[in-house]
Amino acid sequence: NTEIARPHVIPEAVRKAFKVAQTEKPGATHLELPEDVAAEQVSERDTEGPLLVQAPFTPEPLPAQVKRAVLSIAAAKRPVILAGNGVIRGRAHEAVRRFARTLNIPVAHTFMGKGIMSDHDPLSLYALGLQVRDYPATVFEQADVVIAVGYDFVEYAPCFWNPNRNKHVVHVDMSPAEVDAHYAVDVGVLGDLTLSLDQIGVGLAPFDQRWAKRSRETVVTGLEAELAGRPTWPMRPQHVIRDLRAALSADDIVICDVGAHKLWMARMFPCLTPNTCIISNGFASMGIGLPGAVAAKLLYPERRVVAVTGDGGFMMNSQELETAVRLHLPIVILVWRDDGYGVIRWKQELRFGRTSSADFGNPDFVAFAQSFGARGLRVKGPSELEPALREALAGNGPVVIDCPIDYSENTRLSERLKALP
Repeated sequence: NTEIARPHVIPEAVRKAFKVAQTEKPGATHLELPEDVAAEQVSERDTEGPLLVQAPFTPEPLPAQVKRAVLSIAAAKRPVILAGNGVIRGRAHEAVRRFARTLNIPVAHTFMGKGIMSDHDPLSLYALGLQVRDYPATVFEQADVVIAVGYDFVEYAPCFWNPNRNKHVVHVDMSPAEVDAHYAVDVGVLGDLTLSLDQIGVGLAPFDQRWAKRSRETVVTGLEAELAGRPTWPMRPQHVIRDLRAALSADDIVICDVGAHKLWMARMFPCLTPNTCIISNGFASMGIGLPGAVAAKLLYPERRVVAVTGDGGFMMNSQELETAVRLHLPIVILVWRDDGYGVIRWKQELRFGRTSSADFGNPDFVAFAQSFGARGLRVKGPSELEPALREALAGNGPVVIDCPIDYSENTRLSERLKALP
């Protein structure tokens, strides 16, 4: 963020803003142009025109650090990869897949790293990110070396996966590791992620396949047990996710809002390719679902887009339905309705044994959608969701699906995870 105080600095300020925006970690920049400066007249002789593009440079990893990483990983008996969003930003997911498959190392993802390894791959441990002991966390308890690739603390603090501070950590990233008592790095390999992984991989031999197989079985067995049982009404989160996955193809896009549904989607929605399940994590901006789906459809008009949102998150930015209608965008908004703030209820129940001020009323979502000129569908039984999704995905405009959800499953999940051996 900077203020442009004089007109002659505009070319420099604009070029620097773009360079900073593209530098790891990439993000928005802001230039403030005061009204008095904007009103000034600039003669042609005072202008230099745009400066040459100066894109940020991605360095190669240092050979000495690569060798140290090889030695650290080679000493492992039970290595695991923690893949974060930096892998996706660095377009290095194929390198992670190649590295993991060559060496038989299981891969867990942060919520924003979903799809780096296809969840259908026998090396995928799905996502690690709940602040309670979930199935992937039990695998990390047994691991001796954690290879953190493109990992960011803001997504999931290391105190949750390394509480005893006993893991050997190999940090592979574009940026140096942050200082944290639970993230004492044995080796840091900085530079292009693809080059780093390929060069480290050349010096290593494959690990025993039994470790990766046991790790995968731990996670998949737990998730499959949650899916067992007949469909109930209102629908359980696990069955909503199953029907959503069945209705979508591998490259369709899901934009996940913030709420209890985000935790369920992150841990259970099988993701096959990067950037097909976009989750707002870390600072977690509630209300991102609908506007995010609008943006995704504008960027990828040929792909089908679904916003998965709770009723609270949906109502925070529901006015963007007008934008979707005006732009004739065929997007689907799947609302998990529980008439309250699900995560707040969940935490209150766990801590206090009761809830307070977490309930609210909702409009008739079908009529609400229609008032904007969109379609509205209401799911009235567990067998109706998948057909409703397929109908909505085949439409030529925005469709809101109202799906009642049984969030008593949150408490049951807490009890199941607490009972894990």
